[in-house]
Amino acid sequence: MLNLRFVLLFCFIAAAPFAAQDRPVTIRVGTLLDGKGGVQRNVNIVVQGSKIQAVTPNASKPTYDLRALTVMPGMIDTHVHINWHFGKDGHYEPRAQSLAEETLYTIENLYLDLMAGFTTVQSVGASTDVAIRDAVARGIIAGPRVLTSIRQVTDTSATPEQLRETIRGLKKDGADVVKIFASGSIREGGKQTLTAQQLAAICGEANALGMRTMVHAHGADSIKASIVAGCGQIEHGIFADDEVLKLMADRGVYFDPNVGLVLQNYIRNKPKYLGIGTYTEEGFAYMETAVPINFAMFRKAAATPGLKIVLGTDAVAGAHGHNADELVARVKEGGQKPMDAIISATSLSAKSLRLASVIGTLAPGFEADLIGLDGDPTTDITAVTRVAFVMKAGRIYKNLK
Repeated sequence: MLNLRFVLLFCFIAAAPFAAQDRPVTIRVGTLLDGKGGVQRNVNIVVQGSKIQAVTPNASKPTYDLRALTVMPGMIDTHVHINWHFGKDGHYEPRAQSLAEETLYTIENLYLDLMAGFTTVQSVGASTDVAIRDAVARGIIAGPRVLTSIRQVTDTSATPEQLRETIRGLKKDGADVVKIFASGSIREGGKQTLTAQQLAAICGEANALGMRTMVHAHGADSIKASIVAGCGQIEHGIFADDEVLKLMADRGVYFDPNVGLVLQNYIRNKPKYLGIGTYTEEGFAYMETAVPINFAMFRKAAATPGLKIVLGTDAVAGAHGHNADELVARVKEGGQKPMDAIISATSLSAKSLRLASVIGTLAPGFEADLIGLDGDPTTDITAVTRVAFVMKAGRIYKNLK
């Protein structure tokens, strides 16, 4: 059995060469997408430590010449499961054999996400997330910055007061967000599982404590109940109708529909999941049926004025490193405009995390999270899958050279 301290020591050694530069670093850019819809040409990005110091037309000699790439903010995935993995036999393994093994699988997934251009991820439910989050922040692990819900709120039998106590416990334990299950999984039909009173207790307490909330909700009934309860973000929403889409827009609720990766990944890896838990033939039939329904819903969502659609993939085992496929699918099959998709993956997702002044935008004072793409995603969205350069907080993790 591996010792966790040795695992983290290895990660520290692996991450050490990526230390941020003490002296200013200048990156020459031919095309810059700022994450808010702006485009600049022929500029230099000056990075000092972990921050962007300037974006200037100054033609001083660059440290890195990325004129062959399109540069944009590092992408943000607001919904991942960083510890999900396939075990040694190649099948989905709900629980690793040891803490050390789970840590290694998690580190592998984080590395895949980072190399795919995702410099921030939000993990929605693993007890090991806090230690991983803090290790990444200290530079011990080479990965995206991590936010976490630590656990998920799923108890359908709990009283409102018990649920409020659960939220207080999450706050005490250092959770960044509260993840709530208001409906069953799509493999079970997605029916509502929490009452309006339970949701009001959960999201009311979270709001009182200044905590963000995100709700797994498939049907219009569970979505509406969550919005009315004051919850802040809806996940999935496959059966969302025009009424609840407009209600989300009117109430300023973020929507994270997960239409382009998670179901496709399950179907692609069916032999690795089948027979484990709810991953049955019937469950897979539900998922296959759900793919076109998802895209029909997303087309309505993308056309809803004022609806704040953020990027989340629900990345599970087999999906990490392919996170940007979600953006490609949203544009190609869901009809979203490429620039809207890019904004959803950068500044809008940062806003949903309450980090809008820190990440998601390429401008002076922001964290130096930036990626270089082989191609222009505003004309060919598949460019987001061709990441040739990755910098996070001033550290270079992937380079052309």
